[in-house]
Amino acid sequence: MTPTRALILVDIQNDYFAGGLWPVENMDRVADAAANVLDAARKAGDLVIHIRHEATSDAAPFFRPGTTGADIHPSVAPLGNESIILKYRPNSFHQTDLQDQLQSAGIRDLTIIGAMTQMCIDATARAARDLGYNVTLVADACGAKAMTFGATALTAEQVQAAFLAALAMSYATVI
Repeated sequence: MTPTRALILVDIQNDYFAGGLWPVENMDRVADAAANVLDAARKAGDLVIHIRHEATSDAAPFFRPGTTGADIHPSVAPLGNESIILKYRPNSFHQTDLQDQLQSAGIRDLTIIGAMTQMCIDATARAARDLGYNVTLVADACGAKAMTFGATALTAEQVQAAFLAALAMSYATVI
């Protein structure tokens, strides 16, 4: 059976977990939800693509080349028939073969999960919609990090809500 949908798992990597170089709040909970989404996608016969972000320098704050921190977390470990795409920028389509893989498989519908909502999930979802894909984001399978801008400090929950609300306006269906 030819898949009609694809699940894109973005940057569910060790450095985002407790003990990693750039922990994301509630990443264990996010990974549990992501593992459930992954299991459902596999059972449905969806195309599954794992995105792995790697920094371009050993001096980067996280996802350093060749480190275990840059490895995909075991909770969503790829199977042998699942593609792993290496990227160097937040947008998973930028200078990767993601678009080619999706097009050659005839995929039009994407479910995107992973981290961080305010960076790579946002950039990938917007790019996917701009390329004509129908995009679904699974909120509890996406993780955000607290941020500060000037004198304004935002919790991870506020960052998550702000970005998902903006994406839900015209870029994705958020469930």
